[in-house]
Amino acid sequence: MAQPDTDGKRKWVYAFSPGAAEGGADMAELLGGKGANLAEMARLALPVPPGFTITTDVCDAFFAAGNTLPEAMKAEVMRALDGIGEMVDARFGDEKCPLLVSVRSGSRASMPGMMDTILNLGLNDQTVEGLARLTGDSRFAFDSYRRFIQMYGDVVLGVDHGAFEDILENFKNLNGFAADTDLDEESWREIIADYKAAIEREYGAPFPQDTNEQLWGAIAAVFGSWHNPRAKTYRRLHDIPDDWGTAVTVQAMVFGNLGDNSATGVAFTRNPSNGEKDIFGEYLPNAQGEDVVAGIRTPQPLTRKGAGEASESSLEVAMPHAFGELVQIFEQLEHHYRDMQDIEFTVQLGKLWILQTRAGKRTTEAALKIAVDFAADGLISRDEAILRIEPAQLDQLLHPAIDPGAEHDLIARGLPASPGAASGELVFHSEMAEALKAKGRDVILVRSETSPEDVHGMHAAVGILTARGGMTSHAAVVARGMGRPCVSGAGTLRIDANAGTMRAGARMFKSGDIISIDGSTGRVYAGKAKMLPPSLSGTFGTMMEWADEARRMKVRTNADTPRDAKQARIFGAEGIGLCRTEHMFFEESRILAVREMICAEDQEGRQQALDKLLPVQRADFEELFEIMAGLPITIRLLDPPLHEFLPHEDREAAQVAAALGMDLVRLKTRVAELEEFNPMLGFRGCRLGIKYPEITRMQVRAIFEAAVNAQKKTGNAVRPEVMVPFIGYRREFDILRAVIVETAEAVKKETGITIPYDVGTMIELPRAALLAAEIADGELGADFFSFGTNDLTQTALGLSRDDAAPILSNYLEHEVITTDPFVSLDLPGVGELVKIGVDRGRSVKPDIKTGICGEHGGDSKSIAFFEDIGLDYVSCSPFRVPIARLSAAQATIRRRLSGKAS
Repeated sequence: MAQPDTDGKRKWVYAFSPGAAEGGADMAELLGGKGANLAEMARLALPVPPGFTITTDVCDAFFAAGNTLPEAMKAEVMRALDGIGEMVDARFGDEKCPLLVSVRSGSRASMPGMMDTILNLGLNDQTVEGLARLTGDSRFAFDSYRRFIQMYGDVVLGVDHGAFEDILENFKNLNGFAADTDLDEESWREIIADYKAAIEREYGAPFPQDTNEQLWGAIAAVFGSWHNPRAKTYRRLHDIPDDWGTAVTVQAMVFGNLGDNSATGVAFTRNPSNGEKDIFGEYLPNAQGEDVVAGIRTPQPLTRKGAGEASESSLEVAMPHAFGELVQIFEQLEHHYRDMQDIEFTVQLGKLWILQTRAGKRTTEAALKIAVDFAADGLISRDEAILRIEPAQLDQLLHPAIDPGAEHDLIARGLPASPGAASGELVFHSEMAEALKAKGRDVILVRSETSPEDVHGMHAAVGILTARGGMTSHAAVVARGMGRPCVSGAGTLRIDANAGTMRAGARMFKSGDIISIDGSTGRVYAGKAKMLPPSLSGTFGTMMEWADEARRMKVRTNADTPRDAKQARIFGAEGIGLCRTEHMFFEESRILAVREMICAEDQEGRQQALDKLLPVQRADFEELFEIMAGLPITIRLLDPPLHEFLPHEDREAAQVAAALGMDLVRLKTRVAELEEFNPMLGFRGCRLGIKYPEITRMQVRAIFEAAVNAQKKTGNAVRPEVMVPFIGYRREFDILRAVIVETAEAVKKETGITIPYDVGTMIELPRAALLAAEIADGELGADFFSFGTNDLTQTALGLSRDDAAPILSNYLEHEVITTDPFVSLDLPGVGELVKIGVDRGRSVKPDIKTGICGEHGGDSKSIAFFEDIGLDYVSCSPFRVPIARLSAAQATIRRRLSGKAS
């Protein structure tokens, strides 16, 4: 909330200038990240142009009043503007010595390029002449004016920026100009006249000459951009709350377009791709800030090392004094913030100004290295290092890279803007990328350069390729933040998005063609490239070791096949939390025996079919026990309804009937008998085992015979956990536990080997959660609970996961829910059922083992909840095991820091 001023009134505006500031880095909630960090840098006496920040409270008030700025705020703004003018010896709206300002957005969470910015505000037909006289550079003054008209016309007045681009490009083409820097004062005057005519034609009113009107329009537009489509999409993709709002920072302009001793640039204190301690960034001489990230001009590297053979073009060589000062500021800011920084700067006539600092977007590889290095240097603790890694980002490291030893069809080279590799279909429009992703297809989004409007397409794509732009362009920064491979600035490519074509030399590629990109090398290949498996050593291994030392909960995997189990072990799984035995039945060599069992007319016929399944099921379990080498394995007995195993198409039914030597009519009759209106709430789980105990006997015999064999072979003790699915009544559990115990005893008697085991249940019905004490009670009660949150979510919410997409989409749009309950656990409802089940189970059996095996076992937010309620383990798919390990560590650390840990 805003702090009151000395009169006890709400304070809307916070000023800053080198050596003094009314705010600081701890006020991001009120001042936004940009405003808070500008105030902090001002406190550090860094060269920050003076300015002020309008708080996020004003944003709330603005929207509450129907997009109207508070009058009280306007008075504060004018006083703050006068203060800036006194510091820079200029006055807002003055025709002789005009003060020009930038108006920028700034939420507490970094949203690069998603909201609007306006530069050079305060220019009109009179002040531009004053600026020309004051600087002695008419070309610069009118270039700045045309930039302001273009930005203001687009952002505030809603005139399509393409209209301005067309005017400029047509003028350059007609007059033989190659670059914007070739245009002189008279050229800009002519273009400005065309710009103003376009605005009056499109907007219906002249371009505003009143500088106060310009200011209020710009501030309102920047606040309004909080709700523009790209910002809303970005917040949804990055889980940023809509109610945070944005602050607006107004700051005295400094100019990087005053000639060859002026420049603008973007820099990172470390390499955001790999985390190495190298200055990483780019600059443009004689340019303004938006030019660097827009991808319109190709920027130059900051350092000699980065420039390579073209070292003379680097800032280090071209402006050594400014570069030296910049290096010192990098060190100061990195140590002050204890993190890698992303810095925007301008050099005006040789003097360095810092316009922004923020924690830099980085790849996962870089995030791991930076966190580990900072901890090793003593700047942060291991706990802080663990907390700095976004668990979901680890997914970037768990997938293949392009094999450098294989032959590939190289068609272009660009800049390695965001590491990783991807293959997919060429698409030229973001909407098409989204549409094809929805159909399950991988796409590479190809653009001349991306803009913030492309954020949804970039998210849908598996990789991004641009013909223009540098290492700090919009495409590069956003791709790194999203974890998407990106090659930018592939200048030899000729892209025609309207025609849906990309020319690489003499070769033409069109929409739908397959290409591959390597964001680690900048190479672009035709066709699908050969990939190598991921390497998970180095700082990844170090971070995982630290996470394993910190976490309390165990992490298991959901695995039904040896391949999945092996992959999960590589990723650090500590056992199997869910082995779905029915998945073993679907293989072509086994499905016929399953169908024979289902279609049998009596127990004898079913047993004959089950006898065929026993050895293959036993072999599967034996291999899993060997792979897990003594780690716990929870094996769920047959769960899905039997109809899933039977053919439903006439052609397939005829083939199955022939294979079984069975009359087709009888087969179809059996299919019809098993058909259910809602099979997920029908004849499945424990209900099958009670009706057909011989199925349970076969599966249990396979488990214990496999355990005996694996124990003999490996010498590792085996303790199976046999799980009864879908119970709602204690009696269901008792019936099937008796079958399990009887069969286990039979195997013990036959082999002479005792295999210790546990019998538990999957809690996936609300009744089971509510009756957990009854289900766990006594020596013969459940030994463990595994919460099947996928089905528990379905049964608690009355929502079929298979049919939920349109319902959930509508609910998200109408803010009935904020997240998909099948992705992140519904804590107030389903989460409360899990907590009730845990608490009631432990009330009668304090040492009962509890875990979770639904998809929520790999979701960070859900894992934090499972830590809070004291689950013993989470189980998730193999590729989410590292994510769960890190999430569990973070949950343990946060719980300890909050004082909740016992």
